[in-house]
Amino acid sequence: MSNGSRITPSVMPSHTARDKRDRNESPADSLVPGPNKVVEPVQMTGSQAIVRALEELGVTDVFGLPGGAILPTYDPLMDSTTIRHILVRHEQGAGHAAQGYYLASGRPGVAIATSGPGATNLVTAIADAHMDSQACVFITGQVASTAIGSDAFQEADIVGITMPITKHSRLITKAADIPQAMAEAFHIATTGRPGPVLVDVAKDAQQAMMEFSWPPKIDLPGYRPVVRGHSKQVREAARLIQRAERPVLYVGGGVSRGHASVELAELAELTGAPVVTTLTARGVFPDSHEQHLGMPGMHGSVAAVSALQMSDLLITLGARFDDRVTGQLDSFAPKAKVIHADIDPAEISKNRTADVPIVGSVKEIIPELADAVRDTHAEAGKPDLAEWWTVLNRLRETYPMGYTPTEDGLMSPQKVIERLSEHSGSEAVYVAGVGQHQMWASQFVKYERPHQWLNSAGLGTMGFAVPAAMGAQVGNPDRVVWAIDGDGCFQMTNQELATCLINKIPIKVAIINNSSLGMVRQWQTLFYESRYSNTDLNTGHDTIRVPDFVKLAEAYGCAGLRCESEEDLDATIEQALAINDRPVVVDFVVSRDSMVWPMVPAGVGNSEIQVAKDMTPDWDEED
Repeated sequence: MSNGSRITPSVMPSHTARDKRDRNESPADSLVPGPNKVVEPVQMTGSQAIVRALEELGVTDVFGLPGGAILPTYDPLMDSTTIRHILVRHEQGAGHAAQGYYLASGRPGVAIATSGPGATNLVTAIADAHMDSQACVFITGQVASTAIGSDAFQEADIVGITMPITKHSRLITKAADIPQAMAEAFHIATTGRPGPVLVDVAKDAQQAMMEFSWPPKIDLPGYRPVVRGHSKQVREAARLIQRAERPVLYVGGGVSRGHASVELAELAELTGAPVVTTLTARGVFPDSHEQHLGMPGMHGSVAAVSALQMSDLLITLGARFDDRVTGQLDSFAPKAKVIHADIDPAEISKNRTADVPIVGSVKEIIPELADAVRDTHAEAGKPDLAEWWTVLNRLRETYPMGYTPTEDGLMSPQKVIERLSEHSGSEAVYVAGVGQHQMWASQFVKYERPHQWLNSAGLGTMGFAVPAAMGAQVGNPDRVVWAIDGDGCFQMTNQELATCLINKIPIKVAIINNSSLGMVRQWQTLFYESRYSNTDLNTGHDTIRVPDFVKLAEAYGCAGLRCESEEDLDATIEQALAINDRPVVVDFVVSRDSMVWPMVPAGVGNSEIQVAKDMTPDWDEED
């Protein structure tokens, strides 16, 4: 995945900039995020400097849970008039909330925890943010610097633990280093390919006195993300597009992170090529657009998967050729040349060799590519893709996204999500956990805008939905936010309903309750002779209902609803949408036998996609 940098790297402040600072004006070329208001030197503690730095960086919302090693910082945090701290019930919830906040608002998410288990409870969220390229800053307390390495109470080397799963991590043992460390953390997290940054601050550094001034100097000599694409490579890409007979725009989450949906639409309409959007890119190109074929990959649409397989050119924008899209890599898009644009040079040719690599921000590259394509059109005319679209339209018509009625009389989960989308619309935000409900939500909600769909894609974290929805609601208080969750995922982080109620965060939770670990059960059905080892959860129809989700919701002070029949489906959704003074939990009791189709079984090529069990499209007919 990639993104476009929102802060263009530049040189450090010049004499002119320093002169402006003397006049109490912001240096125009500062790399420090935020308004860059000048603060003259003032004495304060390191903990006060952490809070003041957050304020100067423009942070308005943080999620956290205090403990001994971070306690010095929680004291001045109480006095802040611009930062809202939301007390979570588990540090993992703080981390996922920070992710949801970033994904829905585009502003960096912030989570705070104490040392030891407080910090290690953040690890799953940090790894998740790293896999999905999310700009989050995690601030942890650490034992006093004199005790580091002594196995002190609640000591854990969180910098060492998270080094492989952060974009940058740093231990602070001197109070004087705090302003620079905080500014650099936000700069690194939000520029280039976004990612999580950890700042671990020793307790004595928080307590010591220091001289605070703002903005600090950022000193990152080895960090200069490339933003502009190489013009020669862009022109070569345009020439490949001009010659292609079966091009496909393969669009990844980097286009969402790079805020380049408008630019993408321009390029797509200019080329006339089909567009496929990966799981993290859903919404960056409208589902309703006639050129959109849907999502590629293991549970993608037949049209999207087959378009990639039959393509002669992949115009790859902010995508990383991950295994869930490619299937068996050596048989993926076997006849296609590859244009690969990404801000992270490490992604280019990592999995699939690029014929034309372009390093840079998709926000910059896509308009440059569009201009180059216009030039080739002016020279040689616009290519005729009518024959290609005849093949693709036949595939769309023959294998539309759909589902079969259930045989046990219970609701179809796909129907529930379809109606949820119809009633809530494209202005709502949809957040999913991981599993069958995640795939159905990616397939049956109509996505028309970026930042409408949030999920844990790369890491696949069960328990993501509720706290991420909480963060999304804080970042977008005027939108309806649905957490579409499974009965298994929901039980991992549902304690954050207490956080939502007390902080007046009115998320809505749709539990797609099939009384099982649904995706695991699907694989057991298909590949393990229906031997259902440890997948029954006893939460749904004709079970002991442990827990009873309605009663659980009510115990947390939320509205609890249950829907067990299609006749009540629309009315239940409307009832949930009408409640806005507290969180709502709806227990949608669905069939446990419903499966996610289409499906590319693991370990095989995408040409083996099945539209139902043992049913593969007739490729000879389509070719």
